[in-house]
Amino acid sequence: MKILICGATGFIGRNLVESLSTTSGIEITAVFNKKPPFFINNVDFVQANLTISEDVDRVIKSHDIVIQAAANTTGVKDVIERPYVHVTDNAIMNSLILKSCFDNHVKKFIFFSCTVMYQTKFQPFLKNPVSEMDFDASEEIYPGYFGVGWTKVYIEKMCEFYSRLGRTNHYVIRHSNIYGPFDKYDLDNSHVFGATVSKVLKKDSKTVSIWGDGSEERDLLYIDDLVDFVDKLITTNDKNSFHLFNVGSGKAISVKKLVQKIIEISGISNKRVVYENTKPTVKTSICLDCSKAYAIFGWKPKVSLDMGIKKTLSWYKKYNDDL
Repeated sequence: MKILICGATGFIGRNLVESLSTTSGIEITAVFNKKPPFFINNVDFVQANLTISEDVDRVIKSHDIVIQAAANTTGVKDVIERPYVHVTDNAIMNSLILKSCFDNHVKKFIFFSCTVMYQTKFQPFLKNPVSEMDFDASEEIYPGYFGVGWTKVYIEKMCEFYSRLGRTNHYVIRHSNIYGPFDKYDLDNSHVFGATVSKVLKKDSKTVSIWGDGSEERDLLYIDDLVDFVDKLITTNDKNSFHLFNVGSGKAISVKKLVQKIIEISGISNKRVVYENTKPTVKTSICLDCSKAYAIFGWKPKVSLDMGIKKTLSWYKKYNDDL
């Protein structure tokens, strides 16, 4: 089985490469753009700009499965101040990749979407777990997520469009906030988990500054659980040409409680939390109903939040010098 992983040097992509490269009977081609590749036995790294059609066709040709983990992603600062950076390149690259998968008779295409389309202008705080059917295209997506949200919906619909043409099975994953090894931990580009870990473990500071008041709630899923779900998509024979899945923990935790939990598990007791209400933040809350993933593939998360934090902190302390 020949598998192409786009965005192989990014957070999700690298974890997929590390995991799938140990599976017998699989040949991995790992696509990278600017971020340099790492070394793993039996993995073929190729460089490509996925916004250029010739590069896309070159790398996709002769593969059975394409996993699309490449994306222009940054943190909340860009969501507020430069939301356009999450739109144009992502729309272009995915449009080209989907066409090339069809032209090259790829058997399976796996796309990582997100959950920002669930939060709307009038319901930014969702109290109950949301299912795949709870997105209403007639409602306005939360303003801070308007661009990236509709871009993701467009790509999801393109997956459904190509699935109806009959050559390729398409799987869309609306995953929650993923965390773990090889995530972004620089403060300019990281999400709340990575940013908090960086601040908590920063030796020359006794404060942990949090943007906003910490009332926002997030559904957090450890990266190994997401990789496990992808493995099920790869190895299971499924007759349906299109599936859309929520993949998350099914639980929401406030940013305030998350910060306190990371500090507690880190064992660093001299940190003081400071809330900066003038900094940009996205006032939303969400957790996912993942019953469809369980019903069809028997998937459910295995790593608790406490255990995931311990694993991440242990990795961060070991590899921080190389980040």
